[in-house]
Amino acid sequence: MRAQIGTLIVATSVIQLANGFFGTFISLRVAAEDFGAILAGLVLSSYFAGFTLGALRCAQIIERIGHIRAYAAFAGLVVAATAAMPLRVGPFYWLLLRAVIGFGCAGVFVTTESWLNAKAQPSDRGRVFSIYMVGTFLALAVGQLLISKIEVKGAGSFNSIVALFAVALVMVSTTRAEPPRTVASPKLPYSQLLRAAPLAVSGCVVNGLINSAFYALVPAWMQDQGIERETIALAMLAAVLGGLAFQVPVGRLSDRYDRRIVLALLGLGFAGTAVALVFLRPTLPMVLLPAALLGGFMSTLYPVCVANAHDRMPADRVVAVSGQLILVSGLASVIGPLIGTSLMARFGINGLLYFMAASTLFLSLIAGGGSLIKAAPHRLRRTFEILAPQAVLLAHDSLSSDDSSSPSPAETS
Repeated sequence: MRAQIGTLIVATSVIQLANGFFGTFISLRVAAEDFGAILAGLVLSSYFAGFTLGALRCAQIIERIGHIRAYAAFAGLVVAATAAMPLRVGPFYWLLLRAVIGFGCAGVFVTTESWLNAKAQPSDRGRVFSIYMVGTFLALAVGQLLISKIEVKGAGSFNSIVALFAVALVMVSTTRAEPPRTVASPKLPYSQLLRAAPLAVSGCVVNGLINSAFYALVPAWMQDQGIERETIALAMLAAVLGGLAFQVPVGRLSDRYDRRIVLALLGLGFAGTAVALVFLRPTLPMVLLPAALLGGFMSTLYPVCVANAHDRMPADRVVAVSGQLILVSGLASVIGPLIGTSLMARFGINGLLYFMAASTLFLSLIAGGGSLIKAAPHRLRRTFEILAPQAVLLAHDSLSSDDSSSPSPAETS
């Protein structure tokens, strides 16, 4: 049992190593190809479109063909699409291939998380998922360091990504799995969620917009400014590590105080840091701390919003709530790079930073105003959970469910 869980966690960390590297690399490569603002935005957004579609459809595929074959199929899609990218360079080819990669990555994460949830004992589940998420953050961080070692224009980077995914595929394909039992989940109309938790929905929209815009566009802008590749790698590394560092303290604050106040503070912190970054020189000593702060604020918006929504919905709707919020955040992630590329084409990086700051400031006003008007709801069973960028809690509850009182990842913190 422990060997299977360990294999899954290590394999997923390898995939996140490739994914963290790929996300920053494709931003640099698209900028180097000079597709134009609109087409570049579409290429960068297509990953999130595929990822969102995958989050919606992958559970049915897993139920039909089983975990090992599903994992192999999804990882195979990523390998094939990545290998094809250097063969046909062009915005329309890459738009389609990046969507396929996003779909495959979502499938890999859904398969892994549902598998882990089935294998881990209820008493150990919180610890298992905490290890899983920490491994995810660290792998995403290490992936940024590879940026300084690559040639943007060559095919070697694509080959490295293919190799990493293939290693993970071999690791998982050589283990055995018992399919988790499936549990019917009650449906949740979107209008009901919007009425019950409008702040959580708004927060997930803002989270999708700023996360996708930041990770897709900031590396490309830094490259266009002639900033050294090592500086770009370290800045993005700082953002991911900032996200890891913020999880536990923000989680504790969120579980102890009104989550709306915590959301308001996160939004204000992000907006203030983004505006301050406008006036700083883009040198390594000057950008590392702001990058870490931005990463920390961004990475905790989504889990606090999810916890806020769970506070306001019955415990038997946990899975449905998570699914709806994933869809909202995913759709916003598709739009973020499109808006960001348009603003950067007209106003440079300042336009993007002001857009992100305005979005989070708007969220802060809604959250802070709501806390003054209405009392916080009675807390239900679900607490803050550590959720990694690009690997949100997709479906490990929807494919398998024990009693709803089993510990969440946050309960280990």
